[in-house]
Amino acid sequence: MFGILNPAEIEQLLSKQLIGRIGCHADGVTYVVPISYAYDGEYVYARTFEGMKINMMRKNPDVCFEVEDTKNLSNWRTVVAWGSFEELPGGDQRKEALSALARRKLPVISSETMQLGSQWPFSSDDENVDGVIFRIRIKEKTGRYEESLNESSFGT
Repeated sequence: MFGILNPAEIEQLLSKQLIGRIGCHADGVTYVVPISYAYDGEYVYARTFEGMKINMMRKNPDVCFEVEDTKNLSNWRTVVAWGSFEELPGGDQRKEALSALARRKLPVISSETMQLGSQWPFSSDDENVDGVIFRIRIKEKTGRYEESLNESSFGT
């Protein structure tokens, strides 16, 4: 059975996942790349390093963001959101982003890119976290799902 996620289910999926994909477009090139992130109900926060996606988002801040939860090929949920890239070079907004990223519930074993510094955990007051801190101001969201009639796959 296919269906449309309601607003609460969309928020739940965005809040629970740790990895999403950013789609960006500039200079005739479209680029989709995974990122680790935190979501607070209004913004997607992330940390990255200088490179193709940052260059593209600086040129064209309109982006697409996607997350999914896939149990198997007939039991999945996905959310697609559209928003605007905002770089956070310093100040209270950067501290807010770092705090959101620090509060994520990470798996016991996490990758270096999910961690925000050489020492983990770090203080969200630490202005010396390497990389580019940014957020995506979400403007629109939609969600879909498929669920097998033979098994209940996603609890709330």
